[in-house]
Amino acid sequence: MGLLRRFSALIPRTRAAVAEPATTVTVLVVGAGSTGLALAQGLKKACLALSFFAGIPCIVVEKHEGLDAQPRDWNMGLHWGAESLKAVIPDEMWSRIQTTQVDPFSPTAAEDVLKFLNGQSGEILTAVPANNFYRLRRRKLRALLAEGLDVRYGMKLEQIEYAKDGKYATAFFRNGPSITASLIVGTDGARSATRRLLLGPELGSIRTLPYCATFVQARFTAEQARFLRQFHPLYLASINPAGYFAFFGMHDAPDPKRPETWTFFFYISWHSPLEEQKATSSWTNAQRLKQVKEFATKFTDPWKSAFAWIPDDHEVWYMSLTDFDPGAEGHRWDSHDGRVTLAGDAAHAMTYQRGQGLNHSVTDAAKLVVAIQEFFSGRKARGDAIRKYEEEMISRAGGEVRMSTTNTEMVHDWQKVLASPIMTQGMTKVQDIDDKSVN
Repeated sequence: MGLLRRFSALIPRTRAAVAEPATTVTVLVVGAGSTGLALAQGLKKACLALSFFAGIPCIVVEKHEGLDAQPRDWNMGLHWGAESLKAVIPDEMWSRIQTTQVDPFSPTAAEDVLKFLNGQSGEILTAVPANNFYRLRRRKLRALLAEGLDVRYGMKLEQIEYAKDGKYATAFFRNGPSITASLIVGTDGARSATRRLLLGPELGSIRTLPYCATFVQARFTAEQARFLRQFHPLYLASINPAGYFAFFGMHDAPDPKRPETWTFFFYISWHSPLEEQKATSSWTNAQRLKQVKEFATKFTDPWKSAFAWIPDDHEVWYMSLTDFDPGAEGHRWDSHDGRVTLAGDAAHAMTYQRGQGLNHSVTDAAKLVVAIQEFFSGRKARGDAIRKYEEEMISRAGGEVRMSTTNTEMVHDWQKVLASPIMTQGMTKVQDIDDKSVN
């Protein structure tokens, strides 16, 4: 009876101060990205070692109308964070992780390297260890992680209110009924609405950095595709003395025998002062493509040919690089005694030239599952459990935000490239680098 009473207390009740909520739940996850879905899977998997009681009640809300509502897709690197993802999803689901790879027909290698070339000469600058390096398509990963979950679409968060008795919080949405929960977790990406509600529109916004990138996804003729893929079947990076960083890799290989069906994913990034970004903010797709094609003429292959071969009206994707450091002054949010917190890019948006984002995000999910189990089972007070999670996450991922931004600055400066974290430390987790320096 004690456990049942504790469970009942964690299912929040209606309070008079707000309109009667249509739904109540223990955990509300805001954002159906990889972090939020991994967290929800972990809560579903969580068990209190009682045969009649498995899983922690959880709802995921997503502002878009479906997982594929946005036409844009990209891929992400998973390496040291793989164990965290494996811990929060069922074994059967992990057994299908290969299906979410950019090339499901190329098994993840136990030992491999990510080569960094001199972008002008093609000379190998370094080969970073990339052992068990999963290259996952975001859309496929989300579809896998969403299986069996209660995901509610078209719900855009607008407000959070907190019960005066300190027991729960209620989320209000532009479309859809309110939801009351013992804990609300914002996993709604780099431009997190949850974060802005917690910190305000200024402190809660991401920081725009003086760097930009233009991305391309494209198919080629069979002959061209075979040529481009010969440099590496999955991934390749380069740093150009002219001040550019570039990546080239596979995005989708549905048929290994038909190269004309392969989709490649590649980009060039460069230093771009904020004034320049503002001045070019109204540029058309044609202008963006013309610019990056000009950059590509200063590169060796595969970038030189890939950019030259795409037609002048090909759609591209331009973006400023941004970050959000949860350890920076003014960025420590109030968890309202463990009733609200952040995870993934919502907590720590970082640049991508060191390939750390997904690894920290799924680690957040795994550690947050443990924290929720602790207060759900009564082993620890909710506020204490969430505070412990946040302190570890802010130290770990905040350190990576700072290192990744430093790395971005250095790989765009040829005089500093060889001393950059990606060149000296590879894709090692920042805490492991610190431990090595101490020892």
